[in-house]
Amino acid sequence: MTTTTQQQPPANAVAKDAHWASTLERLRSRQRPTATLRICDDQAAKDALALAQYEQRTTVRTHEGDTSPEAKKALKTADTAVAKAQQAVDDASIVLTFRALERTTLDALKREHKPTEEQAEDGYEFNVDTFGPALVSAANTDGMTEDQAREFLETWADAEAGALFQAAWGVQLESRLDLGKG
Repeated sequence: MTTTTQQQPPANAVAKDAHWASTLERLRSRQRPTATLRICDDQAAKDALALAQYEQRTTVRTHEGDTSPEAKKALKTADTAVAKAQQAVDDASIVLTFRALERTTLDALKREHKPTEEQAEDGYEFNVDTFGPALVSAANTDGMTEDQAREFLETWADAEAGALFQAAWGVQLESRLDLGKG
């Protein structure tokens, strides 16, 4: 069993930044990045949303600079139509959520799925055939099992399977840091 001891910040750091303890607490309590994959098979709902958005853009262009009651009403009607169409798409959609793994967990997962000799020669750091389902399952917050992830990755259309893997992999690479201009 490993125990972690929290060390006090160096005195010079505290002297430079009287709020270091607060900053340190914020750093330790950060949440890992999350990403969602939205799946909507209702083409009619997606088409209705696209049409409502088109009509909204047209209405905005038509009434640009117009502050008349008629213009305001037309804009409100267009906004309402988009909101209603978006709600229909949302209701018809399946949303899967993925969270970045802790770095040690991701590294262990890669080690568990070592590349084949041929894959290693091609520069892969993990087995592309077995790592995908394991990663999708591990990163998914909805409870997707590795067998279910494998099923989807093997049976969905190539682009959709790619999007599923990318949602799980992409969140591992997400950075919310800004190095500034120095």
